[in-house]
Amino acid sequence: MLTVYKRFNHQLQIVTDSGPVSKSWIRMVNPTQDEINTVTQATGVPEDLLRAALDAEERSRIEIEDNCLLVLTNFPILRGPNIYDTLPLGIILTADQVITVSLEETEILPGNIVGPGAPAHYNTGKRTRFLFQILYKTAKVYLRFINQINRQTDEIERHLRKSMNNAEVFQLLDLEKGLTYFTVALRTNGIVLDKLLRLRIASALQHLLPQYEEDEDILEDAIIENQQALEMVKMYSDILSGMMDAFTSVISNNLNQVMKLLASITILISIPTMISSFWGMNVGVPFPDQRAGFWLVLLLSLSLTSIAGFVLWRKRMF
Repeated sequence: MLTVYKRFNHQLQIVTDSGPVSKSWIRMVNPTQDEINTVTQATGVPEDLLRAALDAEERSRIEIEDNCLLVLTNFPILRGPNIYDTLPLGIILTADQVITVSLEETEILPGNIVGPGAPAHYNTGKRTRFLFQILYKTAKVYLRFINQINRQTDEIERHLRKSMNNAEVFQLLDLEKGLTYFTVALRTNGIVLDKLLRLRIASALQHLLPQYEEDEDILEDAIIENQQALEMVKMYSDILSGMMDAFTSVISNNLNQVMKLLASITILISIPTMISSFWGMNVGVPFPDQRAGFWLVLLLSLSLTSIAGFVLWRKRMF
């Protein structure tokens, strides 16, 4: 999907003109080959830069090629109730446009950002600020997802205390995998942010990274948020790893408690069964001619069962 936006009257609007549009934002989501060719011909951006973000395994980096600056970052994405992943987002700055390329839709750059209710801070004419705002929002989304993972972990923990199956453990495993992806992505994103902080004063890149008054503050805020997210994800990863080991033992212990209870019940049931088996033998037994013989045998069985039950109770088998 290919969409071109431009800021008019403090709002983003979709541009339908053919050909390159000055001070515009070209948004590409899983673009086709024809769309890539169109953008390449209109802007002069090499095709390999446009395709960099279309590889799901790409790591964050910065490339400068043919008067273009590629900032490749990784953003978080939710694929299921407990399944988190990261995907690359390519941000290409030319002398007159901003181009973003991603494999999937992302809330960092949503499609519904035009109209009266759309955010007014996106300014396609100030490319550097636009870039830093994207990086800042990416860090904020990471923080929100990490807090969401923490809440999900607490909810799973409450169920695990009495669980005897592996469903909750697998949910924790999915969360731990997501945190691992976040750790790698945040670390490489941090490298990109630090490099941008150094490149902002390079005179050779002033035409690609023009500086405005508020840009440096936005970049520094993005670095702080990214570092905070990285510290939080490391902390929660350690907690989650410890929980995985602990609750595996808890599940095994819960199962052992159930097996111990069942073994105790089996012992108690075997006592009257054994006594009735003795009196059912085809040999001489006590009380054969007494009318109260059945009740005497029943009383004996109940007495021995009660004694055995008391002994098991004292040994905390129940």
